[in-house]
This record gives sequence, C-alpha cells and structure tokens, in this order.
Amino acid sequence: MSLVTEQLVFDEEVIRRFDVNGPRYTSYPTADRFVEAFNADALRLWLDKRSIGGVCRPLSLYFHIPFCNTICYYCGCNKTITKDHGRSAKYLKYLAREVALQSACLDGGREVAQLHWGGGTPTFLSREEMRQLMAVTRQYFHLQEGGEFSIEVDPRKVDGETVALLGELGFNRMSVGIQDFDEAVQRAINRLQSEEETARVIHDARKNGFASISVDLIYGLPKQSAAGFARTLERVLAMEPDRFSIYNYAHLPGIFKPQRRILEADLPSPETRLAILALAIEKLTAAGYVYIGMDHFARPGDELAVAQRQGRLHRNFQGYSTHADCDMLAFGISSIAKVGPSYAQNVKTLDEYYDLLDAQILPVFRGVELNADDILRRAIIQALMCHFELSIESIESAHLIDFKKYFAEELADLAQMQADGLLRVDEEWITVLPPGRLLVRVIAMVFDRYLRADRQRKRYSKVI
Repeated sequence: MSLVTEQLVFDEEVIRRFDVNGPRYTSYPTADRFVEAFNADALRLWLDKRSIGGVCRPLSLYFHIPFCNTICYYCGCNKTITKDHGRSAKYLKYLAREVALQSACLDGGREVAQLHWGGGTPTFLSREEMRQLMAVTRQYFHLQEGGEFSIEVDPRKVDGETVALLGELGFNRMSVGIQDFDEAVQRAINRLQSEEETARVIHDARKNGFASISVDLIYGLPKQSAAGFARTLERVLAMEPDRFSIYNYAHLPGIFKPQRRILEADLPSPETRLAILALAIEKLTAAGYVYIGMDHFARPGDELAVAQRQGRLHRNFQGYSTHADCDMLAFGISSIAKVGPSYAQNVKTLDEYYDLLDAQILPVFRGVELNADDILRRAIIQALMCHFELSIESIESAHLIDFKKYFAEELADLAQMQADGLLRVDEEWITVLPPGRLLVRVIAMVFDRYLRADRQRKRYSKVI
C-alpha cells in the first residue's frame, strides 16, 4: 500500500523495512545516556554561568505534577495514583522550595518565554493549588507578555470554572488527552471518556482565550481497528483542534507495570497499526493539517507550522516547540532541565525528592555535560527532525569540521537509505524526501554516536 500526500509518502514496504526500535530525540544525548556523576553541584554551576559572554537566553519552565485520580493502563509517565489532596499540598510546598533553590543559583535574567505543566495530570490540583503554584512562579520569574504557557488537561477532571481559572492564570495553550473514543478501547485501557465532555473542554478553552488547542491520540492500543479509529478521527476533527499528536503506543510491560493489565492478544496486528496510521495521515492532510514531523500535525496558521516554514522549529522534552533559544528549568520529580550545554534530571520518587530538598540540595539524579561532538550531533539531529534538511556548509562553518571526513561512516550508512528513496545527499545538503519523513527517527539514528556503539535498542519503542 502506498499513500501519497502533499508532504508525505506512506510506503508500507519501505516502512516495514526500516521500522526498528529507536529514540524519540527529545534530547541528544538521550536521557538513558545521562550519568549519575552529573549531580546537583554540576547543575548549580551551569545555572550560575548562564550569562557568560553577555548572552542570556530567555527561560522555559517545566513543572511535573505526578498525581492522577485513576490509572490508564497504557501510560508510561512517572505518576502517583491517589485521590488524597494532602499529597498534592505537600508536593506543592516542596516544589516551591525547589523553585527558590534553583532561583538562588540562577545567573542572568528571569524572562520566561515558555511555561508548561505536565504529568501525571496537572488538573488533579485544586483551583487554590493552581493559584498557589502560579503565584510561586511569578514570585521568582517574569512571564513575558505573549509568551507560550501550556497545560496538559484530562477532560474527565475539568469543568468550565477550572478552564476559566486557567485562562485567568495566564495559560493560553492546552493539550487535551483523548487517545480513542471507541468504548471497547477505552475499557481495555481503563480510560472512559465521553465525546461530550471532551468537546465541552475544548469549547470552554476557546471561550477563555486559549490560542492553540492540541489533542493527543494513540494508535496501537488494545481492541483498536482502522474502522473504529476512523470514527474517532471524524469526531475529533469536528472539534477543530489546532494541533494533533498521534502517538505510537509502545507496549513495554517489563518497564511499565500498568501495561501488564493489557492483554497482548488484544493488541492490533502490525498490519492494522500501519493501516490506522495511514488512515490518520490521509484524513488529517485532507482536512488541511500540515505534517510537522514525528507524530505531530498542525493547521497551516498554527505557530508550529509557521515556525517550521520560517526555519525556527525546535524539539525539546515537550515535543516540537517554537522556542529554540531557551534554557529550560525543570521542577518536580523526574523532570529534565537543559541549561547551556547540559541536561539534568531530577530524582524519580517523592521520598528522594523530599529528603534532598529538606537538606537544601537540588534534587538532581543524573545528567550530562555535552562535549563538542555531542553539540555537533545534536545540531544535525535537530535539523533533520525539525526541518527535514541539513545544510552541510552551515554545520562545517559552525563546528569547524570537514563534514565528509568527520561523518564518513555515517554517510556510507545513508547511502542505502538514499538508494531506497528516503533521502538525498549532495555536496551541499542532506534532504529527507517525502517517503523518508515518517522515518526521520531512523535517519537521525545514523548520527547518534552512542547508538552506533550500542546496538541494544530494546529499551526504545518502534519508530512507527
């Protein structure tokens, strides 16, 4: 089966050949390459060096809210299932401590261009707790007028008053979890969610000034079929979201315990998964959405699509972004910061988090300081993932290398992909062609030095 759209060619045979396990490249090096030798002192050092050379980037802030009322069996996020708001009250108290600690180390400006609350379920917080967290944020930072302030929302837990409060607090972008409207699928993943409550949240968000609304769907879930997913797509398209994220379900029950409640026999076959993906691409592009990359689609006027056309698109831990020049500060368990040429990840359990903050220590678990080779390869992977092309001359000028000599092995590996029509390599450019766009992760993997030395890829999900 071959499906051709304006921006993509969906070639089932080619996809089967290259559908391997690989990273999603929200960072390079990827988080599994971080080391525990990078500790709180290392993060403190880079926070303190932000304005060296007279350049001080704006900030992006990420807050991880790990609490959920109920468990969704497919979920691989770091979360705590509870209905006890005493636990979130305690967590917010410690979040405030972490913000104060990081802020005390921070050199340079406090201008925030981007803010994101993720989870878990950020809307688990009570309205008063939401006000409290935003007040702490504004105490230490200045949120830019016209900045991008987003939150992940579970429509089952949000009413009109809460959406109005989010708008009042400054949020102007929303990501709405749906996954699938098919009732059999919802029962199999323990997430019963009606079309009506979902549509109501989207309507309320528009009424309260939200500039961009994204919806999350997942293909590859138990009990899914192409016909059922087609009905879900039609119902979601009628809600007219600005962006779609259509994720590939990674069934890794050895890593994520809740997934053990999903019966392998209920998972769709590889053929059905590909049929669902092909269907999604066909319907979304026919409805006028632009393929951004990986699993993201956006309306042509949406900021992501505009940023891609203008060469400003970036990729970070929240996926695609319009803010390439930000340092990212991260708060809460398991969250990941990017400051200068470094990444730092927080501890993953509440007890460790609380103990370290009680001792006035930044709760860093691991991280990495990038060397010149890491920075070079990160720039290449970013360009491929965001723009589907790479200027060889710009890389040579920026990093003072001879591209063909430095990447002789990689270029040899790309030759087979070029023969298969995924990309074109000439003297000046590496260009991902329409049949290769869905497989851009595989192309990026060629430039991953850590992956070249480590062929054990079972820790990663399939690229399609």
